[in-house]
Order: sequence, then C-alpha cells, then structure tokens
Amino acid sequence: MRLSRGGSKSPIAFIAVIVSVSCFFVLILSVLRLPDVSVTGGSKNLFKHKKVSKSLENGDRIGKFGEMMIEMLPRDLSFTIFVPSELAFERDLRLRVNDSLAEEKANDTDAILTRVLSFTVVPWKILSESLSYGEEITCDSLSGLKLYVSKDADKMLLVNGVRSSRVDLRIGEMIVHVMDGVIMEADFEQSVQSDDGDEDED
Repeated sequence: MRLSRGGSKSPIAFIAVIVSVSCFFVLILSVLRLPDVSVTGGSKNLFKHKKVSKSLENGDRIGKFGEMMIEMLPRDLSFTIFVPSELAFERDLRLRVNDSLAEEKANDTDAILTRVLSFTVVPWKILSESLSYGEEITCDSLSGLKLYVSKDADKMLLVNGVRSSRVDLRIGEMIVHVMDGVIMEADFEQSVQSDDGDEDED
C-alpha cells in the first residue's frame, strides 16, 4: 500500500519561494521610488545629475574621482561624505584619472569607488563647526565601519587618523569634507596593497 505525501513539500522549495517573493517585493518598492520621467512634446527628458564641480560653493573642486563618488548619491539626503583628495586616490589606491578611467579599467575603478563610498558616507550631517577642539564623536559609515571624528587645532577634521584638507563644502543637502587620505577597512586596504604587489611583479 502506497502512502501519498500530498501536502508536504521540500523545505528548500519553500525557502526559495519566500526569498523570490521577498526579492520581488523589494524590486517593486525600488521601482516605485524611482524619480519620475516627464514626457514633453513626445520626447523624454531623462533624469540628469548636475555636475558636482558646478554645485560646490566658491568654485571649489574636489577632483574627478571625488565627483564620481558624490554623483552616486542622491542630492536631497542629509549625508556627510569624507571624500579622498585626488592625491590620496593616486597615492593610496593607485587610481590615476587618465589611466583608471580608460575603458578596460572603468568597471574596476567604479567598483573601488563604490567600496570607498560605503566607508566614507555617514547618513547625517557632520559640520566641523559643530565639533569643539579635542572633542571626538563616533559614528558608523554606510558599510558599518566605525568612524572616529575629531577636530584639530587648525579646525580641520581627523577621521580615523586621516586629516581633512577642506571642510564643510556643500552640495545640495550633503556636506563634503576633502581628506588627505582614504578611509577604508583593513581588509580592503590589504587587498589594494596586495594588488599593487602583483602589478609590481609583472
């Protein structure tokens, strides 16, 4: 006599269905939050980012890689971003504008910038004037990296030992501090250094 297993299903199939439904739900929410695209005279006006260099007060420039990082973020959110200077990108990450933006390296460069962005963005405003000399605050970046922020005697910020060269630049609702180094996790720093070692051997 055969027993039928009518109602029972594999727990793996059940979990797969739950994960699929959850992903679909997140996708729907993401689509609903996209900016509207207006149609005028039959032609679409695509959503465009303003150029960052034209948005900074006093014509301050932060370098191409810094601009690319900032353009990844929505302008209407009150974020603080600790952007490495152009020199810091070259010295610490071996990113050079003419070389790293070449077509064959563009994807790698975007991946590095996205990772650095996750270490250097805090989801609220931190102005240098809001800190007293010697005071230290602790906050988490988007990646969860602990950031220790203080102000030195020259009114520059120190973040995890990295000193700023310019502070309190504004782009929309964002606050931008240009740093003399790259704030990053130890694992990421080691992977960058090991990549450099591999290139030197070639």
